[in-house]
Amino acid sequence: MIKLFWASEKEKQDFDLEDDIYGEEEVKEEWQVALDIIEKADEIIIVAPIAGVDLNDIDIQVNSNVLTISWERKKPVEIYSSGFILRTNECFWWRFSRDVILPENLDLEDIKAILEKNVLIIKIAKLRFNNQSITIEKIED
Repeated sequence: MIKLFWASEKEKQDFDLEDDIYGEEEVKEEWQVALDIIEKADEIIIVAPIAGVDLNDIDIQVNSNVLTISWERKKPVEIYSSGFILRTNECFWWRFSRDVILPENLDLEDIKAILEKNVLIIKIAKLRFNNQSITIEKIED
């Protein structure tokens, strides 16, 4: 007996054992990227675990004050070829995307992104404003 696990009821309804779902058919749905947002005194850090994604398939865009992270996790075709029985179906093989509305105090010219141990780390420096004391000048009548 095969027991399959479904990420959503729609996925379960769309699944047809007669279809070659591991071939050239593309998934049209897009799923939300899980992430953490950390605020420090001098920067914002966005952390997103990204397992099984090639660096070249990750897209990071900034438009106005919205940061968009997206990628597609693709099935390894050499593994998911014909002639197999799928015993458990828990891996997510589709597009992921996430929009993050950024605060206005960030330096959008100073954004760094690194991929370390399958974790995407995006660092955005905060704008630095100088504090100054303003002297009030008294005008004599």
